[in-house]
Amino acid sequence: MTHLNTEELEGTTLNIYAYAIKEGKPVGPREVMRATNLTSPSIAHWHLQKLESLGLLAKNEYGEYAVKEKVGVSGHLWIGRTLVPRLIFYSFFFMGILLVEIGLVALPLITQGNAPDVYLYYLVSPTAIATVLFLGEGIWLRKKTRTENGRRKPQATK
Repeated sequence: MTHLNTEELEGTTLNIYAYAIKEGKPVGPREVMRATNLTSPSIAHWHLQKLESLGLLAKNEYGEYAVKEKVGVSGHLWIGRTLVPRLIFYSFFFMGILLVEIGLVALPLITQGNAPDVYLYYLVSPTAIATVLFLGEGIWLRKKTRTENGRRKPQATK
């Protein structure tokens, strides 16, 4: 898996690339436009051409684009066909440390009937804060990456 310059693969282009990978089949400009809430197929086509010029997509004889290469995206990991921010994994790491701190230090103190000392708060607080910050930032980044490619516009029924 090669790494690409992040300036070339970000924003709408990244969303379209992630959508194409998630679909697992060739996609056309109109399909991409609808799936990513773009205003016109020409904008979708421009981004698809950009991805093709980067060597990530290949255009087939039907005018659809298929994923040619799945590359690493800075600050993210691919889990199957899903792009996940690394910050979420960092939050799980700190959550594990927090659970160990609570399990090994806080619970024995509380079960013995002792009031927790101030040092316990100094131990647990930074870990809890780091967990919340990493998780919050990771979720925000995930929503930002998925904002358009995770939701479809409601179709008008006739």
